[in-house]
Amino acid sequence: MAHMTGGEAVARTLEALGVTKVFGIVSVHNLPIYDALTRVVGIEVVRARHEQAAVHAADGFARATGRLGVALTSTGPGAANAVPGLYEAKFGSSPVLMITGQTESSVYGKGKGFVHEHETQVEMLGSVVRRVESVRRPADIPTIVDLVGRDCLTGRPSSGAVEIPIDYQYLEMDHEIPGPRPIDRRQSDIELIEQAAELLSGAERPLIWAGGGVVSADASPQLIALAEKLDAPVITTLEGRGAIPETHRLALGPRTERPAMTPIIEEADVVLAVGTRFQNYSTRVWRLPIPGRIIHLDADPHMIGLNYRAEVGIVGDAQLGLAALGEAVTGGNTDSGYLDRAAKSVEADLERSREEIGPDHQAICGIIRRLLPDDAVIVRDSTVPNYLWGNRTLPILAPRTSMRPSSSSIGPGIGLAFGAAVGSRARTFLMVGDGGFQLLIGELASIAEYQLPIVICVFNDGGYGVLRIIQDAVLEARTGVDLHTPDFAAVARGMGLDAASVDSVDSFEAVFAEAVERPGPTLIDVAMGGLAPMSFRLPPHQRRP
Repeated sequence: MAHMTGGEAVARTLEALGVTKVFGIVSVHNLPIYDALTRVVGIEVVRARHEQAAVHAADGFARATGRLGVALTSTGPGAANAVPGLYEAKFGSSPVLMITGQTESSVYGKGKGFVHEHETQVEMLGSVVRRVESVRRPADIPTIVDLVGRDCLTGRPSSGAVEIPIDYQYLEMDHEIPGPRPIDRRQSDIELIEQAAELLSGAERPLIWAGGGVVSADASPQLIALAEKLDAPVITTLEGRGAIPETHRLALGPRTERPAMTPIIEEADVVLAVGTRFQNYSTRVWRLPIPGRIIHLDADPHMIGLNYRAEVGIVGDAQLGLAALGEAVTGGNTDSGYLDRAAKSVEADLERSREEIGPDHQAICGIIRRLLPDDAVIVRDSTVPNYLWGNRTLPILAPRTSMRPSSSSIGPGIGLAFGAAVGSRARTFLMVGDGGFQLLIGELASIAEYQLPIVICVFNDGGYGVLRIIQDAVLEARTGVDLHTPDFAAVARGMGLDAASVDSVDSFEAVFAEAVERPGPTLIDVAMGGLAPMSFRLPPHQRRP
């Protein structure tokens, strides 16, 4: 028990939770927390320029490090600005805690028109987080912050939020700070593990389907060990990228929805799905046939059987569950012909992708992977080049080095890259379209302030390229998709970054090579009109009936 303000109680509880970075914007309704954080030696307050970007940055930090990402915002308009970031973190199963203020307790909930008042803020935040709490007694501050922070990290990770009235933040009283404790990992039922191991040991064509839960549980070593023991190929979702290096002989890459891989999936007699909910895009909106016997291991019991029926459903932590399966299986019985056919399907899909993206984008993809370090974090916003080659042919070599807006929203990329670079301190590469980039372009100032090692490639086609394609395919006219774009290189230089504009493969390679070696940030404005065009066909579910 120690005498301190409510703001200090927040700071000390975050310290006990192992928090080292807090992203946010200072406000009259969070000043005591900011003041206290500056006096905790192990915590750095990282300044963003917009609350949405602050939460995206906390999300990027969490995905890159596996630790709790924390954002601190004002109440009312500041908390409302943060909602898209909390939505993305929950959709992407990322452990992000937002702490926000609230009006004085004497006027809270009365709708009197107090500055930044939002009497139903809890309901607003509750729509985009797994758990939200409002502090109603000053003494409860440490308990509630600890409770919600730990909930974000437990089981399937998620976002959470806490609101604290401003007078409670200033109030001095005795507080008891919860001590640091490990997060519980759920052990799998041993009988179900044995059933699954028997199926896998006898399978002739086993397939492992690895989702984002493998990465978030730091279960990559256990996944690879099991795959090698069974000699089973591993296909990943987009969130599962990096669970196995995509250069590994058993890696099929993020190709669950690709036509070339459908026969391999259909041929599998046993499918072990780990840390996945079989999201719509990864299954062609659940039209993908998976006829084999499915073993589904997931930390969230609600995911098992949600979209595909599981013969064996195992609730448990991916790392512990895969380790138990690795011990229980008796060895592989895999048909070598199945492995050969899988490898040939990957090559066929790569060849088709190369044809779709054309020679220039193919060359740029190769340049990026060749010049980036293996541990570089690759962030891909929602843009046509990402859909066509960032998600498909740009190899990911390690866990926690791949991220994208899981909800397929446009714009979070710059915030995710900001937080990932802060957390990993590794070279970070961001590919983003000009439309999405302009949503949070102000974060260039944050990146410049901290001189982060980020290379930003803005693939500039003067508008919303994906929506152009959809409109051209299913509608009679274009509406709202063509944009006036600024001189991004000039804007970046004005913000304090190095920057250049390129319009060819040769100019891109020269500028990118310099950017990768530069200790600080660089923006490269890539004029897509100067590159050989790509071929993009809409998925069947987006075509006109």
